[in-house]
Amino acid sequence: MKKKVYIISHSHWDREWYMPYEQHHMRLVELMDDVLDLAEHDPDFDSFHLDGQTIILDDYVQVRPEQKAALQKAITDGKLRIGPFYILQDDFLISSESNVRNMLIGKKESEKWGPAVKLGYFPDTFGNMGQTPQMMKQAGLEAAAFGRGVKPVGFNNEVLDDENYTSQYSEMWWEGPDGSTVLGLLFANWYSNGNEIPAEKEAALQFWTQKLVEVEKFASTDHLLMMNGVDHQPVQKDITKAIALANELFPDYEFIHSNFDEYLTQMGQDLPEKVGTVHGELTSQETDGWYTLANTASARVYLKQWNTKVERQLENVTEPLAAMAYDLTKAYPHDQLDYAWKMLLQNHPHDSICGCSVDEVHREMIPRFEKANEVGKFLAEEALMHLTEAVNTEKCSKNSYPFVVFNTSGYEKSEIVKIKVEIARKPFKNGIPHELFRELAESDTPIFEVVGSDGQIIPAMISKPEVSFGYDLPKDRFRIPYMAKYVEVEMAINNIPAFSWETFALQEAKTQIKESASMIKDTEKYVLENNCLIVTINEDGTINVLDKSSDREYNKLLTIEDTGDIGNEYIFKQPEGAKPMMSSDLPAEISIVKNESFVAQIRIIQRILIPEAAEDLLEQEQKAVVDFRYRVSGRSSKMKELTIETLLTMEKDSARLGFETTFDNQMKDHRLRMLFPTGIKTDTHEADSIYEVVTRPNQVSKSWENPTNPQHQHAFVNIHDEKSGMTVSNFGLNEYEILPENNTIALTLLRAVGEMGDWGYFPTPEAQCLGQHTFYYGVDFHGEAAARYATYRRAYAAQIPFSVRQTSRHGGQLKMKDTYLTVEGDTFAVTAVKNSEDDHTLVVRGFNMSKDQCNLEVSKNNSEEPYLLNLLEERQSGKVVQTLNAYEIRTIGFDR
Repeated sequence: MKKKVYIISHSHWDREWYMPYEQHHMRLVELMDDVLDLAEHDPDFDSFHLDGQTIILDDYVQVRPEQKAALQKAITDGKLRIGPFYILQDDFLISSESNVRNMLIGKKESEKWGPAVKLGYFPDTFGNMGQTPQMMKQAGLEAAAFGRGVKPVGFNNEVLDDENYTSQYSEMWWEGPDGSTVLGLLFANWYSNGNEIPAEKEAALQFWTQKLVEVEKFASTDHLLMMNGVDHQPVQKDITKAIALANELFPDYEFIHSNFDEYLTQMGQDLPEKVGTVHGELTSQETDGWYTLANTASARVYLKQWNTKVERQLENVTEPLAAMAYDLTKAYPHDQLDYAWKMLLQNHPHDSICGCSVDEVHREMIPRFEKANEVGKFLAEEALMHLTEAVNTEKCSKNSYPFVVFNTSGYEKSEIVKIKVEIARKPFKNGIPHELFRELAESDTPIFEVVGSDGQIIPAMISKPEVSFGYDLPKDRFRIPYMAKYVEVEMAINNIPAFSWETFALQEAKTQIKESASMIKDTEKYVLENNCLIVTINEDGTINVLDKSSDREYNKLLTIEDTGDIGNEYIFKQPEGAKPMMSSDLPAEISIVKNESFVAQIRIIQRILIPEAAEDLLEQEQKAVVDFRYRVSGRSSKMKELTIETLLTMEKDSARLGFETTFDNQMKDHRLRMLFPTGIKTDTHEADSIYEVVTRPNQVSKSWENPTNPQHQHAFVNIHDEKSGMTVSNFGLNEYEILPENNTIALTLLRAVGEMGDWGYFPTPEAQCLGQHTFYYGVDFHGEAAARYATYRRAYAAQIPFSVRQTSRHGGQLKMKDTYLTVEGDTFAVTAVKNSEDDHTLVVRGFNMSKDQCNLEVSKNNSEEPYLLNLLEERQSGKVVQTLNAYEIRTIGFDR
């Protein structure tokens, strides 16, 4: 039987990369014009694979609306193969839910045109998430194609027993941590192995003689896949002529123009029983370590911070509030949320969110983040308005100012909140604005206190009053400007359950509030103590922490490390022979900011002298496209002082310390990290990933040559043994490394470089990230190993602010304090609460953080028993059991 060669025409379409978006966009229009022409006029042209992303259709129609009918015909005739995703994302740097919304929106967009390709398509993702098999299975996809993460060795080479991320074949089974398995298709010779096939005899002989050997080296069957295209590749117009010539020249093979549906069907029928299995996340763990591209997690960190902000707004604030408000209004903002999600997802392709493009690309990303965020804020405020107006506040005292605090996270939450409470208002219609301002400013303000829904006084800091301009935008009439007097209330909100709310009120003080003991025990040596921790701030600005739950002390936390970086946006490279510059033993300025019974804040100012940039030689090496591994530039001898200010916050009953670090970066070509030495002896650690708390080794593989081992994270990283542990949490700081000395957690705050990298010289001065930066992160502590999950829940909750809205005294159908949705499961992490597209279902989704089964109970007041859904939110057979399997992703629905 002849071996069969399946040639698939495609173009891997990075919407924006080494040129601005519109430069690539205009070339896309030309590509699509040519594809549609071939589809219409070449009867032997089978089809064109549209790179797995439906957004290309929108991009084309935006410029060529008159071609919509031609597009539809090509899709209907099978000449254009679309979907299943909306964009090709970087799966590690976007949230679990963003990965799912990419599938949900991709499915919805595909259905507008025709059937989607049944293939999880990750051709150039910078590593592959471990839960891909389970996610693909739950989206009805039985195979996933990818270009990175596994090292192909060929079936004539030995695969060592201790190698888990190599494969003899380009086909393999891929098993997720939960046991789900899909067929993995590795582009072992890249997704360009059949690019630019010659249609001239001598060139074709040479081409196919080489290419057939290369593809057969890794193929497990006689079905050979050739990808006819590469990044931004124009369609090969004479492809059918070239295929006809190949059939003439190589009679022992059958060459066909084909598509993934046909190839997967035929190859799958002949797949050997044993092709090998890879497990979990695929991040090129068994390579030399230079091209994992994990350092993109710290390139242009401001993008990652923006992304986290918008994801939390849409996923964890807007959608839960909109779902809660739906019970009152029977309206859900699907169209507006789709608009916001599409805007956000347009920032999620790997060359975009990874921060590894030219400056113009990343400049254009910021307005997308801003627009998606503003939509989310508007919708959240609308939902809050409906909810607070329905809360019965009649029990509040007559002259009080009620406000309602909502916890939209999936975890019990305690946090310090600030709210501006309006205590007086004068509309512009009542006078001249500046006179209204003066009248309010000169009016008397009583002494206030805050009470909870049970009438108990809540410790709070209440500011002096301020007057400012404001306005209302009624739904049924013209805008209403006014002047108003406000006080700012800062208070501790404690132990509000998941998806709950509680009403508080600002009222005139009836009794004098007794001062409680503060947490700063020594104001000269700066010793802080609460119910969980004793913290000592050292003279150099580092801190020592005694965790009372384990009686373990951790020393020299918050050590600053600065190193040179002569790499690029993709890859960190420290100059040869250079040593890190540390803040250790340099005197710090330490001062008290707040010293209340419920919160203590200390300001730590550290100054460190670092080189202003790399040597001038680096620019020459960049222009000459010298491989970053062989650059010899060092750091400049000119030094500048970098002032780093960190605000440490301790709350009364929390084992988590919060940090807010700010500095003005005026230095180039460097990386700055905060170090947290754990001193814990263990070979592995855990990190928050996509629907998984993944266990990773602290050491690298035998083949590793890169002196560093950067890793991805989302909300946290943890190191623990059986008796104690430390969790470092963050907001939008996606890169960390475990350093061998003391098993130190190194959290990257900033990485500043001057070029894009990859295949040429593309200067990126804005990637030096000059200017003011603010970073939010924290450290948490636990005793026995099982207690670490509480720190994980606190890390997730710390990313999701309370939603607070002032209201008035009025009746209503909602209680002053109540729970909308009850979630009980110690190792269950909630990722979504939203309405289904048809509004028939309240969707609740999450995953088991543990390798062990756990009990899970999710219930909603006045609702019947929930039912199972898949990731596409389609109803599944079977009942919802109260046992959650190891690493299981579960989506359940409640009838609306």
